[in-house]
Amino acid sequence: MIEYYSVLVKSQLEDCPILVTNMAERRLLVLFGSQTGTAQDTAERIGREAKRRHFRCRVEALDSYRVAQLIQELLVVFVCATTGQGDPPDNMKNFWRFIFRKNLPPASLCQMDYAVLGLGDSSYPKFNFVAKKLHKRLQQLGASPILPVALGDDQHDLGLDAVVDPWLLDLWGRILPLYPLPPGLGIIGPDVLLPSKFTLHFLEEHSSGCDGGQSRQEAARQAPSELRPFAAQMVSNQRVTAESHFQDVRLIEFDVTGSGIEYQAGDVLMVQPRNAPEDVQHFCQLLRLDPERCFVLKPSEPGTPLPAHLPQPCTIQLLVACYLDISCVPRRSFFELLSWFSPNELEREKLQEFSSAQGQEELCSYCSRPRRTTLEVLCDFPHTACAVPVDYLLDIIPRIQPRAFSIASSMLALPNRLQILLAVVQYKTRLSKPRRGLCSTWLASLNPQQGDVRVPLWVKRGGMKFPAEPDTPIIMIGPGTGVAPFRAAIQERVAHGRKGNYLFFGCRQKSKDFYCRAEWQELVKSGHLTLFTAFSRDQEEKIYVQHRIRENKGLVWDLLSRGNAHIYLAGNAKQMPAAVAEALKSMFQLEGDLSPSEAEEYLTALERSHRFQMETWS
Repeated sequence: MIEYYSVLVKSQLEDCPILVTNMAERRLLVLFGSQTGTAQDTAERIGREAKRRHFRCRVEALDSYRVAQLIQELLVVFVCATTGQGDPPDNMKNFWRFIFRKNLPPASLCQMDYAVLGLGDSSYPKFNFVAKKLHKRLQQLGASPILPVALGDDQHDLGLDAVVDPWLLDLWGRILPLYPLPPGLGIIGPDVLLPSKFTLHFLEEHSSGCDGGQSRQEAARQAPSELRPFAAQMVSNQRVTAESHFQDVRLIEFDVTGSGIEYQAGDVLMVQPRNAPEDVQHFCQLLRLDPERCFVLKPSEPGTPLPAHLPQPCTIQLLVACYLDISCVPRRSFFELLSWFSPNELEREKLQEFSSAQGQEELCSYCSRPRRTTLEVLCDFPHTACAVPVDYLLDIIPRIQPRAFSIASSMLALPNRLQILLAVVQYKTRLSKPRRGLCSTWLASLNPQQGDVRVPLWVKRGGMKFPAEPDTPIIMIGPGTGVAPFRAAIQERVAHGRKGNYLFFGCRQKSKDFYCRAEWQELVKSGHLTLFTAFSRDQEEKIYVQHRIRENKGLVWDLLSRGNAHIYLAGNAKQMPAAVAEALKSMFQLEGDLSPSEAEEYLTALERSHRFQMETWS
């Protein structure tokens, strides 16, 4: 790939002045890196606005795009999320590795005008890191920014749109003078509905002749992936918190025999969830859809790829159950498109208000803050729901995204088995019905004792890497379900006969949510584990893992400074990582006699050398 790219660069550099001045063809490429679907939704919004301005526009995930063609692009908009600790989303990781190759010629992208929009959350330390770094790298490769990098913040009262809306106005204000509208054409106004991306062509037969999916045997012959998940049998689903405890946490085990799945400590299980049967039925009734009807999907424009995750042919039942995310909180584009189909004046006016820039505070109050789902919104707009054309379903409702879980077991301890530690998501908002996580609720509801229960899954490499050297001690800080990857690491290391395992575990109460308690106690007894526990609610004053680190600062410093130990941190991203980092820096100052700035630099150096690794989630 790199040789091909370099040859193309050389020929393009010779023609660079001609390319820059030849702007007759109005093409726009919108590339996105999206983990949860938000960046994709924003990229598709830019694509719709481009079509209204008569651009030939393609919207693609960065890893779906043939990166060697980038040197031929004149106008590109990048929309990028940042995940974890400043990491690129899964669907731009290959592009990320390529674009940062040191041997790319510095003027590779001299003909390109570009803009970068970052979507992030300022509660994370590496806020919009991917967008900032990409913007800088594109400039190093000779590309010309149309605008400064824009940094959307999910923490803003109005969400990401507080940055996206004004940025889009600026973007078109800069692009249109460079690429004027064709003679005699104006911008297509908001009163004109754009065509749907796909059309559903219904077949004569019903679902009996409309399977569309692979057999389990066919799927098993291929390496499991997002496009070809393995239907693993769930063999156990055990609650590991007391029945009286508010939080339902499960240790779930899958049989992956015959899948070809292999994994190591630190790897991640990906699960493709599905909607609850009662929600699927309710949705079909609201929209007056026959779940048994069978269809094939066809693109409205030539060259538009079909959704890779949807079988052809397919039933409405399968589309709604396994593809359309009817339990997600709908975004602004949902209300904008929905307003087109409303035959009811009151409903239409409200939908238009929610999709306007002025209505964002009210939309936030109605939808985002109380976490109202797509299905619940459709229930609130019944006249509109039953008027939605079936061809627009895939434009209005996004795909169900796969969910990631740290693997909590080792293949060395449990061959052909895989375990996860799952906290069932349930919480209250001002709505009367509790909010529930789609995937965790679905998995918790499955009972392997009542039959053959199958879950579509695959494994991806995790960001956390444990030392290969047998004598290297590891210090693991894992409150709550953050302990999952460390259970896998400890099982793996114990199987190899390695000691030097130090675990700081925190939970609320020893009697209610001390996960895997008997297992840890047995490992402590055998000398394979040194365990420090923090039960925050078992005494008047709350005690957390950071307090235990401070109490054992001498041991931790000795392991780091003399034993070359590695530190690992996993768990909720809200306050715990910052509190642990402060405890570590305090320890460096007290035990290592470092100044505050030296302690900061020491922690940074540990991160750079991968001796301090974090895996956090919100």
